[in-house]
Amino acid sequence: MASFVGVAATGVVLARAERRRRAYTPEQIRDRLRERHAEATTTPSTPD
Repeated sequence: MASFVGVAATGVVLARAERRRRAYTPEQIRDRLRERHAEATTTPSTPD
């Protein structure tokens, strides 16, 4: 019984995440990807 509850809870979490992903427009997704890319490609400055 406990394993069934665990599987059901996992399904609920996955369904919520999928709904969030589908709620974004393609433009919003592109903007987020560009922001993440810009953050990833900037080099942090090191204090001397």
